[in-house]
Amino acid sequence: MKKIQMVDLKSQYDHIKDTVNASIQEVLDNTAYINGPQVHSFQKSLEQYLDVKHVIPCANGTDALQIAMMGLGLKPGDEVITADFTFAATVEVIALLQLTPVLVDVDADTYNISIEAIKKAITPKTKAIVPVHLFGQAANMEEILALAAEHNLYVIEDNAQAIGADYTFADGTKKKAGVMGHVASTSFFPSKNLGCYGDGGAIFTNDDDLAHTLRGIVNHGMYVRYHHDVVGVNSRLDSIQAAVLNAKLPFLDQYNVARQEAAAKYSAALANHKNIITPIITGTQDSHVFHQYVLRVIDADRNALMQHLLDNGVPCAIYYPIPLHSQKAYTDSRYNEADFPVTNRLVNEVLALPMHTELDDEQIAFITGKILEFLK
Repeated sequence: MKKIQMVDLKSQYDHIKDTVNASIQEVLDNTAYINGPQVHSFQKSLEQYLDVKHVIPCANGTDALQIAMMGLGLKPGDEVITADFTFAATVEVIALLQLTPVLVDVDADTYNISIEAIKKAITPKTKAIVPVHLFGQAANMEEILALAAEHNLYVIEDNAQAIGADYTFADGTKKKAGVMGHVASTSFFPSKNLGCYGDGGAIFTNDDDLAHTLRGIVNHGMYVRYHHDVVGVNSRLDSIQAAVLNAKLPFLDQYNVARQEAAAKYSAALANHKNIITPIITGTQDSHVFHQYVLRVIDADRNALMQHLLDNGVPCAIYYPIPLHSQKAYTDSRYNEADFPVTNRLVNEVLALPMHTELDDEQIAFITGKILEFLK
């Protein structure tokens, strides 16, 4: 059996190396390392794939989220509601902009932001909601958008983990994750479903005026060289990373299907075990693209199981071990532990198994066998 990797980027590269290498060589030959033809080509291809009017490439996913908030003109003290159970980048940029983060609990089935928790958190100071499409599953956007419209709030989708996922509305309309709110951010970190070979990110919007503002912000606030019309940052996707993404984008749907198939095999092997809750997909199957496969270990020693897997050559991880409201940087007297029952339970139960496009049946059987061996 091939060695099990948490993320097997080498095997993925081996399948497309000729295309990737040729794309990179094109950049080296034309020496347009910043805003070169590959960046513009990737932007247009991704706009077409997502069916969104504007893709604004940038340096990384965290920048993308910060720039999205800057573009909306949010002011210090404005409240921004987001999920407590996610990676710190989501709340980090809110704090950096001197906005007021309002962390709320998540749904036990999907790990995504709780609609009821959002309703309770809205105040006259609330200006935006940031749903995170966690682990690859689209959040409940129909209800989030309805809440936002009712209270005149912006919706900023954090789509760092769910590129390619489809969300189906009650009327049957489908939209890609990241194109339903006012603006969205994504990350092209190497381990993402669509990842480059360094750092990269992008912002999506259908708003022409907002797109214009965002394009200035990513480039020092310039639309014409040395004319700084808005306060900006230096956050550009370099041409080599765009070349890699250009080579990989045509395979994104194939990659996502491979992840979905691996997830289905995991879930089938672990189904109906009294100590395991496998990922629950709401809506249609294509709403979850399994950036991570995260199960819950209940009435058993999650940490001991994790060590058992590691001892047997199975990499695994805990996403996320400490809720954001308990992190030193984001503690706030406004938070009450009673407001986070689901998050506080999840941090003690979740366990992420290897998930990537190259998982094979032998590896999945070995991994699930070791889990069942421990739990009996």
